[in-house]
Amino acid sequence: MTILDKIIIDKRKEVDLRKSLIPIQQLEASILFESETLSLTQKLKTSQSGIIAEHKRRSPSKSVINQSLNVQDVAKGYEDAGVCGMSVLTDGKYFGGSLDDLIVARASCDLPLLRKEFIIDEYQIIEAKAYGADVILLIAAILTRDEIKQFSELAKSLYLDVLLEVHNEEELHKSIMPSLDMLGVNNRNLKTFEVSLETSKQLSEQIPNDFVKVSESGISAVEAIKELRPYGYKGFLIGENFMKTDNPGASAIEFINTLGT
Repeated sequence: MTILDKIIIDKRKEVDLRKSLIPIQQLEASILFESETLSLTQKLKTSQSGIIAEHKRRSPSKSVINQSLNVQDVAKGYEDAGVCGMSVLTDGKYFGGSLDDLIVARASCDLPLLRKEFIIDEYQIIEAKAYGADVILLIAAILTRDEIKQFSELAKSLYLDVLLEVHNEEELHKSIMPSLDMLGVNNRNLKTFEVSLETSKQLSEQIPNDFVKVSESGISAVEAIKELRPYGYKGFLIGENFMKTDNPGASAIEFINTLGT
């Protein structure tokens, strides 16, 4: 059993519990549910840097990354740095995140916010909207084509952008549909946790130009972005590189300045 299999088993239990505690009607009554969303897709299309900066305390592959920072400071720092959007991990057991992190980030900045989560149920999409997200992540490895269609169409009806993540050609081909905005290629092999930018390069030609291309994982140097841009990538998800420092915002400023030179 892979770590991803374990995460999904736990996630199903967690979602069932949440559904029993907070009914959908309650989520739909939240103040944030009615607020206008910000489009990450549009920002990436016109951005010079394309950086989506992440708030991540820990991960199964790296254990603790940074437990001491508060979300408010990180969100403000990222916004001051001029990133395109912020990814907020909301999984508790494996990544140390929570939906409260999303609410705090929403109150602290005007960046498009991506709820980084293992979405396996429509409930989580309604939850994302109720807690202030602008974008949801769908992971092709854990969803059927029908689920991708169902979830992405629900997200679009709530004015949320959809980033679909793939790891290989097979996942990409089963997933392409009009209700997606961005296609993200995760450079990390989920079985071995090894990272290679070659994954993004190889899949780039097979992603139709209707979608904004995003590269995820293993982007720790400015050179990686310069290497991937000729392949049509507009978005670059960076987490650990900023989060492992004492001041992620300052790290992001330095990174973006170096990228611009």
